[in-house]
Amino acid sequence: MDGRTNERTGMRKDWQQEHELLAAAGFVVAAGLTEAELLAAESAIGSRMPPDLRQFLSEGLPIGSGFPNWREPRSEEILAQLEGPFEGIAFDIEHNAFWWASWGPRPLALADAIELARRQFAAVPRLIPIYGHRYIPAEPCISGNPVYSVYQTDVIYYGMNLSNYLRCEFAPSATEEATEEEPRTIRFWDELVA
Repeated sequence: MDGRTNERTGMRKDWQQEHELLAAAGFVVAAGLTEAELLAAESAIGSRMPPDLRQFLSEGLPIGSGFPNWREPRSEEILAQLEGPFEGIAFDIEHNAFWWASWGPRPLALADAIELARRQFAAVPRLIPIYGHRYIPAEPCISGNPVYSVYQTDVIYYGMNLSNYLRCEFAPSATEEATEEEPRTIRFWDELVA
């Protein structure tokens, strides 16, 4: 492979082009994470990273506003990004009458409704922050998961996979090969996609 995505597995040989793209967009790309740093980040996340994200971060760590600094995985910034998807749902439960039908009847008391939502939310695929409010699901733990923009319960696809997302977000004028494929289905999150 020459840096392109393997159509079948989503695995990549290298992420040099994406790192160069980020550098051209004004971000610093620091040395990649070591295996120990990746394990510390996964501990903070509470889940393994998909292989493509692990490889991307092991080859270079984007540094700059919006990118999580995985060298400090327990920082307030990363913890806030990890909590962001649930906090957005809780906001919409309180202010926008959001309630997911599969959670059962909504409790009358707001605190009870949010507690029930939190318990239900613990079972959905964990989202890993990539940049700002762009996330990749940790589940399934295979390469090629889609990237979502998650703002409260407003969820949209932002990339068919990690490479596609980085190219669309940071080099929108670059030509991206057209594909007839649909993004991989991710339980719960795909049902929220607008």
